[in-house]
Amino acid sequence: MSYQAGRHFLQIPGPTNVPDRVLRAIDNPTIDHRGADFPPLAFACFEGLKKVFATKSEVFIYAASGSGAWEAALVNTLSPGDRVVVFDSGHFAALWTKMAGHLGLTVDSIACDWRQGPDATALAAKLAADPGHEIKAVLAIHNETATGITCNMASIRKTLDDARHPALLLVDSISGLGSMDYRHDEWGIDVTISGSQKGLMLPPGLGFHAVSAKALEAGKTSKMPKAYWRWDDMLAQNRTGFFPTTPATNLLYGMKEALAMLEEEGLENVFARHKRHAEATRRAVRAWGLEVYAQNEAAYSSALTSVLMPEGFDEAALRRVIFQKFNMSLGAGLSRLAGKVFRIGHLGYFNDLMLAGTLSGVEMGLKLAGVPHKRGGVDAALEYLSA
Repeated sequence: MSYQAGRHFLQIPGPTNVPDRVLRAIDNPTIDHRGADFPPLAFACFEGLKKVFATKSEVFIYAASGSGAWEAALVNTLSPGDRVVVFDSGHFAALWTKMAGHLGLTVDSIACDWRQGPDATALAAKLAADPGHEIKAVLAIHNETATGITCNMASIRKTLDDARHPALLLVDSISGLGSMDYRHDEWGIDVTISGSQKGLMLPPGLGFHAVSAKALEAGKTSKMPKAYWRWDDMLAQNRTGFFPTTPATNLLYGMKEALAMLEEEGLENVFARHKRHAEATRRAVRAWGLEVYAQNEAAYSSALTSVLMPEGFDEAALRRVIFQKFNMSLGAGLSRLAGKVFRIGHLGYFNDLMLAGTLSGVEMGLKLAGVPHKRGGVDAALEYLSA
């Protein structure tokens, strides 16, 4: 592609746009992570992160991707051969399932309609058939980034409670945290996993845990091999404001600033903004005569919208045209959705005019790529946004 003036529109569902305030914070000189100046930075990140998780429990910050935080959750709570139940609700659920198998866990998968999302009744049947409590953990994705579907975690917790089953509840909220309402303590989550590059408006590189007392207790008997991921080592050092290994100091500078921005806007306002942009996007999609991939309205994601391509048309070709002509990146279809859907990210550092530009790029791209559609999607979104 030849040189194009203007800013690149990064409209994938993560990594997301990094605010200038956060970039300037990351640009601070690196300090001694064993020195007296470091604990105030660490404690500010720990306390701010607890507010976003809505927890009073322990939180951990790893120099890692979300995938690393997945592994850390499994190896700290389970033992080889332990049986875990996983909702097969999308691409990222499938990757977490694959990881669990590689780690030597016995994986019991619950088939899901990817256009509907997880069904708690299927879990109830699994639990009822497990009087000996061989199931040690339930793994679920809060916001499936491949499909644009959100899982009702309160209903999953209620299902476990109604069955009086002691299994741990491990939840991936990598693309949900900081973008959508999330309540680690209230929903009785044992381990919530997240990452820096989505709603927290940071570059990739940090993985997070919020951990219940029950999960910490399970960690004391876990026999999975672990070294870098060990919670007890993290906990001992974190309580003094330090880390057992070298932390990503400059990303922590950025994290402190990003958390301050979320607090300034107010989390309820952040969530409302994301809901509003998601609804405007869905109205545009329908006005184009296309289908939102998610069919369960109660489970629509506020972080992204997956759009189903018309039969015979390839999302990769559409995204290529949009990138080449308008310098905008959209999310690809993943695994079984490759070629079939494109994904519009509307999360993180984002406002009405950025959404208007994003949808304009999509509408122009649909025309240039010859994808059957109607005009007026941008108008429908603008009408909603300006109402």
